[in-house]
Amino acid sequence: MNRRRTTMADVARHAGVSLKTVSRVVNQEPHVRQDLVQRVQDAITTLGFRRNEAASRLARGGSVLTLGLVIENISNEFYSSLAKAVERAASAHEALVVFGSYEERADREVMLIDTMYGRGVDAMVIVPTAGDHTWLADYLASGLTAVFVDRVPEGLPNTDAVLLDAEAGGRLATRHLLAYGHRRIALISDNDPLSSVHARAEGYRTALRAAGVAVDPALCVTGLFDPWQVEQEVLRLLALPDPPTAFFVTNNRAAIGLMQALRDRPGPRPAFVGFDDFEMAGVFTPGVTVVRYDISRLGSAAVELLLARVRDPARPSQRVTVPVELVVRGSGELPPS
Repeated sequence: MNRRRTTMADVARHAGVSLKTVSRVVNQEPHVRQDLVQRVQDAITTLGFRRNEAASRLARGGSVLTLGLVIENISNEFYSSLAKAVERAASAHEALVVFGSYEERADREVMLIDTMYGRGVDAMVIVPTAGDHTWLADYLASGLTAVFVDRVPEGLPNTDAVLLDAEAGGRLATRHLLAYGHRRIALISDNDPLSSVHARAEGYRTALRAAGVAVDPALCVTGLFDPWQVEQEVLRLLALPDPPTAFFVTNNRAAIGLMQALRDRPGPRPAFVGFDDFEMAGVFTPGVTVVRYDISRLGSAAVELLLARVRDPARPSQRVTVPVELVVRGSGELPPS
């Protein structure tokens, strides 16, 4: 994969002209000598230069033509809602959105970004996978504009990002369960190296320590990606000699798996709080207590940061934090058995 796009500076060096001359030719400005126009055009053809249409149009007061959205899995309610929010925010700026899902496969994430970039998508909203992302530096240096959502890309500290206040959410959920007398609180989580997941788990640990409750590694399960896995682990934990009386689950899929495990289980149901609201959370009896946030703010903030970066590539990087709240519906209020 060729991760470095030819720039106007490359064209200027090849043609032996100034960068300003290349810019004037590319933007079809008048009063440029014909011999210089020809030299620039020859260099463009030789090097395969392609103008950054997004930056060019924004500089003239227009908007991004095409915006790429790279996410984990569109079938997950979180990502489908995020896609809808990004599309709504982009449409206000007359921008189109194309998206792709990588399903937590790092190789597919690279393929999606490389393909989108190669096909002319100059600005992207990316929910990064876990692991090192220094490979993206070449793309960013050669013209790609990117804003990261929900997760911080490892190895790229100076990037624009829109993040949930995930640690605060973990604290809210765990404090709520502690307030009802629970001390055996299990953590069910997916990929802990992901910054967002790690922050939620850290909020859980912080709340326990603040209450004088030791963190029991036997009650902390990570690396679970689908509801069936969660269901099996919940049943395993509940079969322990000293089982948990409550659960904090760090995403909507885990909440579904937990409820599947409890569906046909006799006896008192443990309390639980989920991170991420979902459509059916208020339909169950009891309703599912969750940590909720405004996902439209997540999408709109990402698009606004993206547009600001395209207009001014040299501006300092920015982090936007979207607040969270605890929505009490009942599942987190059950007393310990």
